[in-house]
Amino acid sequence: MQIGILRETKQPSDRRVPLTPLQCGQLKKQYAGLGLVVQPSDHRCFSNGEYLDEGIELQEDLSECDILLGVKEVDIETIIGDKTCLFFSHTAKEQPYNRKLLRAICEKRITLIDYEYLTRKDKSRVVAFGRWAGIVGAYNGLIAYGRRSGRYDLTPAWQLSGLDEMKGQLSGLSAGNIRIALTGGGRVAHGAVEILKSAGIREVTPDKYLAEQFDEAVFCRLDPWHYTRHREKIEFEFEHFVAHPDQYENAFLPYAKRTDLYMACHYWDPDSPVLLGRDDLQLPDLPLRVIADISCDIDGPIASTVRASSIAEPLYGYDPAAGMETSDLFGDHVVTVMAVDNLPGELPRDASADFGEALLEHVVPYLLGADSEGILERATIVKEGKLTEEFIYLENYLKGR
Repeated sequence: MQIGILRETKQPSDRRVPLTPLQCGQLKKQYAGLGLVVQPSDHRCFSNGEYLDEGIELQEDLSECDILLGVKEVDIETIIGDKTCLFFSHTAKEQPYNRKLLRAICEKRITLIDYEYLTRKDKSRVVAFGRWAGIVGAYNGLIAYGRRSGRYDLTPAWQLSGLDEMKGQLSGLSAGNIRIALTGGGRVAHGAVEILKSAGIREVTPDKYLAEQFDEAVFCRLDPWHYTRHREKIEFEFEHFVAHPDQYENAFLPYAKRTDLYMACHYWDPDSPVLLGRDDLQLPDLPLRVIADISCDIDGPIASTVRASSIAEPLYGYDPAAGMETSDLFGDHVVTVMAVDNLPGELPRDASADFGEALLEHVVPYLLGADSEGILERATIVKEGKLTEEFIYLENYLKGR
């Protein structure tokens, strides 16, 4: 068995890796006889030399490998046929921009295992970058508020050495009596909470957030039963909400009207309620002027997220009256938007180490042995060029219908 680690080819290029040099060394020691090679790259957060120092061979040609590991979707021109590939393909939600990629994967008889769908039997994710998206996204949201208010100036995350230095930046932060609302309860949300607490911002309950005034910076985290409600006023049940999101309506506005900075960290189903529509963002009693859409659902639950932003230029302005982007970032009637769609890439060494550790513990044993828990099977979108039963719904998407 031979594993190859792909060079990231999606543009703008991602600096993360599926396995760090140290983890590659551990893998070779653990599995005697396993071949492991890395495609050289001048852009990774770990240098070619760091892999060589761990005794890992650099090799441009990965055609002899059985399994190929990447992070983001690969460039179509670089796909090698008849391999088992693991990466975030961004195809299972029928993303139009990756239809050609899925076609190429099928045509080249590839087995595609998507990290996003590696789950246990209880449907919990096995590997994810969610915590790091929340960490960096919340930090970027605080950067946006600091720039808009003029109260403080934080160094961008991508210019820092890692999480420790980021938390050092937040020590003693003077944010005034800012009020922050955060939606979500998963890895992303808890990563954001970690950063807000590192900044010395106090968490309060949703009830207190609505009812009380504060002379200090506070935040509240909202679950689906806070920001949505059943249309018939039936008592909220999470399982029912997941199964029938179209039966629920928006309940977020009372919180939005008490919020200066909103951080969206929740998973959004297209059938679930919009939280901040264009009309909502025009309300005269809405103080909200900074939105960090960490989930980055374009044309989704937040009208101001008209596009993804980049690590190099993380902020853009949204004019609620015009319903469109504006070059004015901080005008009185403008919403400042942070919507970077590859946030973990700003702390690539920390994020990669965390991801690789989960990969080694929860995925590699099944890759190199028997898939006794069905973890790989549940995440296999394409097997030897054919859509699997779980993902057969992609047939029309695949054919462009």
